[in-house]
Amino acid sequence: MSPGAKKYRIEDLRRMLDEQVDQLNNPAFITKDPVSIPHRFTKKQDIEIAGLFAALFSWGNRTTIINKSLDLMQRMDHAPHEFILRHGRTDLEKLLGFIHRTFNDTDLLGIVAFLHQHYHQEESLETAFTAGLLPGDSDTGNALRHFHQRVFSSDHIAERTRKHIPTPDRGSSCKRLNMYLRWMVRRDDKGVDFGLWKNIPPSLLICPLDLHVGRMARQLGLLKRRYDDWEAAVELTENLRLLDPKDPVRYDFALFGIGVNEK
Repeated sequence: MSPGAKKYRIEDLRRMLDEQVDQLNNPAFITKDPVSIPHRFTKKQDIEIAGLFAALFSWGNRTTIINKSLDLMQRMDHAPHEFILRHGRTDLEKLLGFIHRTFNDTDLLGIVAFLHQHYHQEESLETAFTAGLLPGDSDTGNALRHFHQRVFSSDHIAERTRKHIPTPDRGSSCKRLNMYLRWMVRRDDKGVDFGLWKNIPPSLLICPLDLHVGRMARQLGLLKRRYDDWEAAVELTENLRLLDPKDPVRYDFALFGIGVNEK
């Protein structure tokens, strides 16, 4: 932690952040957040696919993110796993014209092709991440690297799509994929995160870091690095582990909530 963060300061900070987590980590949070998209489904693979796209679309206005995600789910007949597995040429034509900011139908079709290949080989998308984990890993960096490599091993995905599938190797904080992993991995009885994936310990998760979270973290003395990159995300998470070694990323709720209350 930053200088001056003595033991009593850590306890005070933990108490304040725990209060924020308690306020937001409950079902009422779901409705206006992109996590509401995978919550529309009960089948594991539907949750994985809907969650991935909702996470990849998660920059900008939350209402727009949700509406664009709903648009895509409608184009997939509200059965994303079945669509991924069984689509034909006519089905893919439904995806043409889709756009969200700089994400377009070229990116969408490439990711659909990757998912089609993956789900014909594996039951869950979890393995696209866990296959990269190494014994002794202290975080999910290698899982994110492996996911990036798996996606771009497909012949059907465009080079331009790399900006939408981040990797620590390019210095990205990987905010959207870290948020996706939070949704899939974190497990508690609060109802927001799914806890579907059992082979990634929550203690390895990295806190989703964007401009807003970085600003809040610096104000609280949780982050010194100036740039919101992968090193900063790791630094922030290491400090959050001082507050909760087993589930540091639950404080993502708190850093988001403090900013909302501040506004």
